[in-house]
Amino acid sequence: MKPTPVNLDWPLMKNNIVRADLDAAIDFLKQDDPRLTQARQVMQFEDEWSAWLGVRHSVFVNSGSSANLITLAALRQLYGPGEVLVPTLTWVSDVAAVIQNGFTPVFVDIDPRTLGMDCRQIIDKLSSRTRAVFITHVLGFNAVTEELLKELARRRIPLIEDACESHGTTFQGRKVGSLGWASNFSFYYAHHLSTVEGGMACTDDPELYETLRMFRSHGLVRECRSADIRASYQAKHPDLNPEFIFAFPAYNVRSTEINAIIGRSQLKRLDEKNDVRRKNFEIFLQHLDPEKYQTDFAVEGSCNYALTLVLRQADHDLCREVMETLTSHKVEFRRGMAGGGNQLRQPYLQPWMKGIDLASFPCVEHAHFFGFYLGNYPGLEEEKIHTLCGLLNRLPASRAVRV
Repeated sequence: MKPTPVNLDWPLMKNNIVRADLDAAIDFLKQDDPRLTQARQVMQFEDEWSAWLGVRHSVFVNSGSSANLITLAALRQLYGPGEVLVPTLTWVSDVAAVIQNGFTPVFVDIDPRTLGMDCRQIIDKLSSRTRAVFITHVLGFNAVTEELLKELARRRIPLIEDACESHGTTFQGRKVGSLGWASNFSFYYAHHLSTVEGGMACTDDPELYETLRMFRSHGLVRECRSADIRASYQAKHPDLNPEFIFAFPAYNVRSTEINAIIGRSQLKRLDEKNDVRRKNFEIFLQHLDPEKYQTDFAVEGSCNYALTLVLRQADHDLCREVMETLTSHKVEFRRGMAGGGNQLRQPYLQPWMKGIDLASFPCVEHAHFFGFYLGNYPGLEEEKIHTLCGLLNRLPASRAVRV
């Protein structure tokens, strides 16, 4: 008889919001006539986040997807139409924002050690039509190289960083999200930092910053911090009420004071919690069988939102055993890695698949069929990691695919 499976009770996510965060929001609500929509708390959260990240400007919005949307809208406004290089392994809203803003997506396969775009392939696909490279730091790995940053700077091509899953990840001592022209973060339910729902668009570029502020709020010129920009629009449009000049056909993706208060509370302990996530991932990789599972990820500077489990070989039998083991021991997982796996297989991209051969993207295809991610959060017990690694290591690999 098979032994009764151990119930590891290991969910994919756990809520990061704790009592102290709720108390901070309650204290705010106890004030007489508190203003709940975007106001002083939002501004303070933006300033504190900018200081933590190491950038000049941040714009708080209602989701990471909205941060993507207004950043690509600003890119279109400032650089015009063209192509944007995008990952094949990412969240849907990255590629969707590119398409929604009238750009042509150019897809790049992944680097198996970072799960991000292969930087050599990015450089090979740059052209006079390239308006930006939109890179994703997948699940807490850094996805850039010095060579890529230098080449983009030489060609004056903007780098947009999706760091939604990578708060605290670093490259050469700098936090990802501070490396390019713009970056986007998500503060969803169980990300490194949560505001319930929320996101941030960040930049050092003052023109981009003002454009993002306008795109966040209907295109209203009054949202600009720059008095010169406001005065310029007013001078050009004397027939309009200065409070209601709409520069762009934009959006309303503002967040609230309550979300900002929760974010400010969480930010105080973000670095401490990130240290636990890093330790969890190190233990996981150290105790996996490197002949069966990939353990040579580029972990320097990483701050992993999840534990990545990728089969070393395209072993269908082992893949089935892994899924059965995870399920029977109550370990929640997602097959295909971030965002549902290879985006080129998703229905929304089929109109863009003309002339694209999936065989040209072998690395993301392997991650799609033989890759998984598991929950990684500060409360994850080290004993559970050891137990799971032992279970996985005992699974038989198919001899036919062994190297």
